Order: sequence, then C-alpha cells, then structure tokens
Amino acid sequence: MSGSRVVALGHHQPQRVLTNADLEKMVDTNDEWILQRTGISTRRIADDESVADMAAGAAAKALAASGLAPGDIGQVIVATCSAVDRCPSIAAQVAGRLTIPNAVCFDLNNACAGFCTALATADHTLRAGAARHALVIGAEKMSDLTDWTDRSSCILLGDGAGAAVISADDNARIGPVTWGSDPSRNNAVRLVDEWQPRFSQEGQAVFRWATSELPAIAAQACERAGITTRDLAGIVTHQANLRIIEAMTRRLDLRDDVIIARDVVESGNTSAASVPLALSKMAERGELPSGEPVLLFAFGGGLSWAGQVITAP
Repeated sequence: MSGSRVVALGHHQPQRVLTNADLEKMVDTNDEWILQRTGISTRRIADDESVADMAAGAAAKALAASGLAPGDIGQVIVATCSAVDRCPSIAAQVAGRLTIPNAVCFDLNNACAGFCTALATADHTLRAGAARHALVIGAEKMSDLTDWTDRSSCILLGDGAGAAVISADDNARIGPVTWGSDPSRNNAVRLVDEWQPRFSQEGQAVFRWATSELPAIAAQACERAGITTRDLAGIVTHQANLRIIEAMTRRLDLRDDVIIARDVVESGNTSAASVPLALSKMAERGELPSGEPVLLFAFGGGLSWAGQVITAP
C-alpha cells in the first residue's frame, strides 16, 4: 500500500464538569480573569475513571464506527503522559477490553504532541505493510497532575480521550509528518519529577514560542502534503489555550471559511487527547466536509511538535 487513511473517529469525556465559577471557590481567580487569559469556560474531570477507562471508551466508539472486527486491528498505540500504569501498557489494556487478539500494543509519550506523533507512527507501520489497520488513541487524566493551589495552571487542564482507526489505502490520505523538538527549552513545559508529579510551565515563554515559530512549521506540513494553507477546509491544533490557537492561525494564510477547532473552550487543555478529542467532536457535528484536507498540528512539552494533513473521513 502507498498510504493510509482515517476511517473512523471516537471520543470520551468524563461526566463531571468543572466551571470557572467552581474554580473561584478553590483558588484566587475569577471567570473574567480565566477567559481573558485562556478562553476556557469549562473542563471535564475524571473522578472514578482512569486513563485506560477513557482510552477504551473512545477506542470502542471508533472501532464500532469503522465497521472492522477487533481481530482486524494489527496495532494499538496510546499517546499519553499522565498514565501511571507502566506495564501492561494502556494500549495493551485497551486491546484486552476490546478483545483485540493479536496486535502490537505500546504507549507513546510525546506530551501534547503525542497523538500526531502516534498517528505518524501508525501511518508508517501501515505503509511498510506491517499491519493493515491500526487504532491510535490520545488519552489523558491531567487532573491527576494538577496543582490545585496554582491558579496559573489549574485553570487550564482537563481529562478525556479521542481515538482514530486508520487503514492502509492505495492513496496517501494521511500526509507526511512534520515533527521535531527544541530540547534546549525542554523545561518550558514539564512534569516536575517527584513521587507525585505536577504539571508546570513557563506560560509566557510557551506563548511566544507557539505564536512566533510554530506557524511556519505548521505550513510545512501542508507543503509536504502537496497543498497550501489556502486549500485547508479545517485546522485542529493542540487545544492549549484559545489565545494561542487564534494567534497561531492568524499567521497562516487561510480562507475565510476554514473551520478552526476551539474545543479548548469547553474541554480545557487535555494534552495528547486534545487533537483527537476535538477532531472527533467536529466530525460528529458534521463540521468537516468529507474528503477535504484538514491540518492536525500539536505542540508542547519537549518542546516538541508534530503535524500532518489528513483527508477528513
């Protein structure tokens, strides 16, 4: 096969909604301050669900929508930085719950860029002929890593999962990946390495990096797919912060009718889950025209980035 394509999507979010008004009771903050700086109104918090629970929920929906049988899946990858389980992997747990009998399963940690990195890895696997169908999941329980006394970071984070089934195809409907990192600035977004890890970031440094350097890299993903940014029907970036999303996309030469994911407003920053979560919700609402090009682009801890153009399923 010369390529692969996304054939189905699915997502899962916890039931509990944490509003800005709720946060006002927990830390010194208010709704206006949060909206001005992040654009976030609500986020979902998983009380009794694990990363594996959410990953399996999203994956089950994607697999059901694909029309494939569990035995058709040859690879399962879960992108996550918040899972506490090391062995068996979250991917292996998902395969067990979905009765996928004989797939290669592993977890991948590239922080917020994890899903796009995992999607490229699965695409390469299918192009090489090592599998015909793969299940790629981004799942995070960022609430476990949140310092609820830090008003600069606790307002950002949420929990959830998104998944995609991809299949080998005669045509390349997942474009070449653009990926990389700047390890000289790897402390800008990090999990502080303690027995109880906590999310930490240098917000202003991340904002400047994302808005000044990343738009050109995102445009490279389009060039590698043989299109320009004017050809895009949709853009799904990492849902880090609405200000970052809007500043980044303003620097791209886009048509007025392009659909830009803004799921961060209601879901918060869900790290590796944010791109597939937003993408699945947009597809479910019918916002993405089938067969049209959509740019996926994620960035975060490392500092790392990954992105590719896909054809909307």
